[in-house]
Amino acid sequence: MTDKLTVSVLGTGIMGAAMARNLARAGHTVRAWNRTRAKAEPLTADGAHVTDTPAEAVRGADVVLTILYDGPAALEVMREAASALRPGVAWVQSTTAGIEAVPELAAFAEEHGLLFYDAPVLGTRQPAEAGQLTVLAAGPAEGRATVEPVFDAVGARTLWTGEDGAAATATRLKLVANSWVLAATAATGEVLALSKALDVDPQNFFDLIAGGPLDMGYLKAKAGLILDGRLSPASFAVTTAAKDARLIVEAGRENGVRLDVAEASAERLERAAAQGHGAEDMAAAYFASFEEKPAG
Repeated sequence: MTDKLTVSVLGTGIMGAAMARNLARAGHTVRAWNRTRAKAEPLTADGAHVTDTPAEAVRGADVVLTILYDGPAALEVMREAASALRPGVAWVQSTTAGIEAVPELAAFAEEHGLLFYDAPVLGTRQPAEAGQLTVLAAGPAEGRATVEPVFDAVGARTLWTGEDGAAATATRLKLVANSWVLAATAATGEVLALSKALDVDPQNFFDLIAGGPLDMGYLKAKAGLILDGRLSPASFAVTTAAKDARLIVEAGRENGVRLDVAEASAERLERAAAQGHGAEDMAAAYFASFEEKPAG
């Protein structure tokens, strides 16, 4: 399908706003909605039409893209939009919703005659803004020609995991990937906290592992945010990361696996949020290592 599409973007937070901009830049007609309209208004400068309600946003859309906080939020918003949904419309569900929520979302899609795509994305603010996300997708082959231009506009590549969105194969892979991201983030914070406690220059640690199998670009990127005090604006906020960590723990528990690191990561993130770091980058979980904000 080469024609330009009308795409409804429901949810214009860090990721949704960037995805809406890239869709507009690719020449698609974008109708955007956010619960707090002021957060969506800047998209008008990129050519998007900001609406007051989800129903207004989805009216006449070829593709509906949801990227909201969690599964219940996505279902609530789609219920608000239900009166304006056309049978046959493709629903690209990019919220990290968790394994338990996806079948319920797919059931809503079936009830309303929508083509359901379980399509979470891997990446944070910078790759989202650059249109370099990785799209993890599962859904029917019959509608892929419609949704692939959307994926191409927001991502650098698409990894298909199956043809049944209700099976949540894409979401399962996303949770596995996020478990690694969260573990690496927690380890980065603890390395810096321990370095501070033991009066070790973190640069000596980076020099020690440089070029070896323990070296890691992600470690240096997240450590840099902490050391330079560049935790805002967030690439991926503490509160959202905590939500994802809980989804990972729950997925493991429901499938007979105990995930101690993910559980600890969730607790660290929640503690950092309680300290006032909830809107900062998830690297701010570093502060959970201290009872009080460290000096210097």
